[in-house]
Amino acid sequence: MCTRYAVEKDLPELKNVMEAVKRSMLSERFISSHGRPIITFGDIRPTDIVPTLASNTKGNLSVFPMQWGFLAKDGKRTLFHARVETASQKPTFKDAWHSHRCIIPASYYYEWAHFKSADGRVKTGDKYVIQPKGCTLTWLCGLYRMENDYPVFVILTREPTVELNKIYDRMPLILPKDLISKWIDPYADPEEILPYALTDMIIEKAD
Repeated sequence: MCTRYAVEKDLPELKNVMEAVKRSMLSERFISSHGRPIITFGDIRPTDIVPTLASNTKGNLSVFPMQWGFLAKDGKRTLFHARVETASQKPTFKDAWHSHRCIIPASYYYEWAHFKSADGRVKTGDKYVIQPKGCTLTWLCGLYRMENDYPVFVILTREPTVELNKIYDRMPLILPKDLISKWIDPYADPEEILPYALTDMIIEKAD
């Protein structure tokens, strides 16, 4: 689920975020070492390097470029999501769950309908654009860690609403803007924030 999301170009609400990531020395390091750009608009895919929001060493909200995906045990970057129900217990995610949480700004995310064909295989169908009702931005919740001195993240997923379950059996964890600072606070209890997750979504078929 949520293996694609999008950021519309030149959004006023994200102007400061995009300017900050372009000035970042970490962005320069990423580009130099990885040979890839920081993606600031358009469709975002796993392994892309994108702007995120997280707490800096002084405890203040800051902008950081991060790469989407944790390395798995086989050394391949294949872990793109973490289940919110088990992240606090899984060895791969538990440290990040307690003290390294981030927010990934998006305009909306994409989901493909999943269904079983006559032969019993799961296939994908229509593509949907999904965004919280009444919002112009979608604040996706994530976890991050350092790998080879570079920050990488995964997106947290949760049980879907009844309506979204008709498309797929998971959805990303999304928070209202006024809870961003609390979510990234390493001293906050994430369990106390979960009840405020947004669930009322606008769902439209993509062109």
